[in-house]
Amino acid sequence: MADPKSYRPATGDIPINPGVYRFRDEVGRVIYVGKAKVLRSRLNSYFANPATLTAKTHTMVHTAVSVEWTVVGSELEALQLEYTWIKEFNPRFNIVFRDDKSYPYLAVTMGDKYPRAQVMRGDKRKDTKYFGPFYPAKAIRETLDTLLRVFPVRSCSTGVFNRAQSSGRPCLLGYIDKCAAPCVGRVSPEEHRELAADLCQFMGGEGTRFIKELETKMADAVSRLEYEQAGRYRDDIAALRRVFERNAVVLSENTEADIFAVHEDELEAAVQVFHVRNGRIRGQRGWVVEKVEDSTPEQFIEHLLTQVYGEAAGDDRIPREVLVPVLPENADDVAAWLHERRGSAVSLRVAQRGDKATLAETVRENAEQSLRLHKSRRAGDLTTRSASLQELQESLGLPIPLLRIECYDASHTQGTNVVASMVVFEDGLPKKSDYRKFAITGEAARDDTASMYDVISRRFKNYLEESANMVPMVSGEVDISDAAAKAPARRFAYPPSLVIVDGGPPQVAAASRALADLGIDDIYVVGLAKRLEELWLPEDEFPVILPRASNALYLVQRVRDEAHRFAITFHRKKRSASMTTSLLDSISGLGPAKREALRKHFGTMKKMRAASVEELGQVSGIGPVLAATVFAELSKADTGAPAVNMTTGEVLS
Repeated sequence: MADPKSYRPATGDIPINPGVYRFRDEVGRVIYVGKAKVLRSRLNSYFANPATLTAKTHTMVHTAVSVEWTVVGSELEALQLEYTWIKEFNPRFNIVFRDDKSYPYLAVTMGDKYPRAQVMRGDKRKDTKYFGPFYPAKAIRETLDTLLRVFPVRSCSTGVFNRAQSSGRPCLLGYIDKCAAPCVGRVSPEEHRELAADLCQFMGGEGTRFIKELETKMADAVSRLEYEQAGRYRDDIAALRRVFERNAVVLSENTEADIFAVHEDELEAAVQVFHVRNGRIRGQRGWVVEKVEDSTPEQFIEHLLTQVYGEAAGDDRIPREVLVPVLPENADDVAAWLHERRGSAVSLRVAQRGDKATLAETVRENAEQSLRLHKSRRAGDLTTRSASLQELQESLGLPIPLLRIECYDASHTQGTNVVASMVVFEDGLPKKSDYRKFAITGEAARDDTASMYDVISRRFKNYLEESANMVPMVSGEVDISDAAAKAPARRFAYPPSLVIVDGGPPQVAAASRALADLGIDDIYVVGLAKRLEELWLPEDEFPVILPRASNALYLVQRVRDEAHRFAITFHRKKRSASMTTSLLDSISGLGPAKREALRKHFGTMKKMRAASVEELGQVSGIGPVLAATVFAELSKADTGAPAVNMTTGEVLS
């Protein structure tokens, strides 16, 4: 790691103007972008006593080898330039301008002495009632503002509430009758809790009852000639009705349904279900599960329904309708089973149109965001990531922090179409812009070890060539025009702290030999054997075994699985192209131009196979006779049986 004193600029050389600065590492990569009202003061703070720096800042200044700055005319210009550079360089130590908000809910903290109504996101809390979710957030904020007119529940923060108690004066909401002001004793704790309970009942689906009660009170006030009071009731009724109109998740009052949605990737799946009763969402549940078996969406839905309703019975637990994204494989049997569990008929179907389809789309968006939040919380939390990297470094006995990890995986089909992938994780997060794909041919494709040697050699030959052409980094001021100029792309110039290969000792030995043959001795290699998730170091007789609940193990599994996914995707694409090429090449009368015309017209082999003779004949240069020949050959390859000419009906040999 670099010593910050080695690149610290002289204080007198740093201007006192507003500006934007960039820290770069030893290979010239921008690792941090910041702005300052006074550049001299801000930059000097980074070179203070290391003991006074936070852990993140300490790591950053010791990773960097230079700092440069650009003077701008104002703080606004600095903000704009900072944002532009963060988007352009994606520095590893910048965390601003990222928004991973979850859906907002209307929450009432019934566990508090004075319950508070507020808009909340994130994890749910004990003794708090939630209603929603709502989207966009503006909708629920307007809804809450309207409801406070009829149910003047406390909505202020704890600090505001305590200050009002101490001063004996309520906040503004208390003066405009949007809060019952329990802070100054206008209502007792019991009366305020009843208001909060009424608000929960209204949001829970009993809105019609409250509106009818207010209509009765308004009529009584009119009969007593209390028109001013009647006018207030009228306005309260209008406010509650506006809430009904604004709430996009309201269905007809006789609707009782559970609406399911699933969003998945190769490793995990997020499930969301909204429980709709009396036309309103009464509850919501969500799960994120590991995909331990390779099941179709239809099979997944069947397993889901049997687990959710396996212990449920009666019409209070199983609704009249169950809406799913796709019907299970045995839809009739599952519907009959639900009928038996409920004691009456259950409609199991996919929502196609109307309000239910709209709500189903909202549930799907929740499932998608739930999986994204699950991934980002586990992998994106800075503390967890840092602990994972530190634990992995210590377990492997490495002397340097694992700022950049590269993982390599090979994929093939019985030795054909051999490809490999390189994925990159920086600070525990994937950096997809640095992913690379390798096509392997010749002797290098004979086995996995030869493929690994070839890929590592090619990657690090490029690293050595690009490193040799690098200009040394020097701290100092840069012209904004120079900073904006695009430097030549350096695809392999950034060396990893650790190389992970998918495999055991043979693959590790091949990768180590490739690095040694290139004269590289400062990059560490480890292999991850999938069978027992063992970590193999070069020339070690026994593997490193990480605890099953280890964050470090989760990290290396995630890196390996990402490399595997990337390799498989490339392999399938290459295999499909190869199959298309070889099949079309074998068709008599189909030259290069006509083959290319077919590929461009249909796009994929699947669409080409599904095309009729007439559709094939619509391609430029493909006549009726050639179209029939192409159709026959594609049909023969698809089924292995003699093809039938769809135009003439005759069997083609």
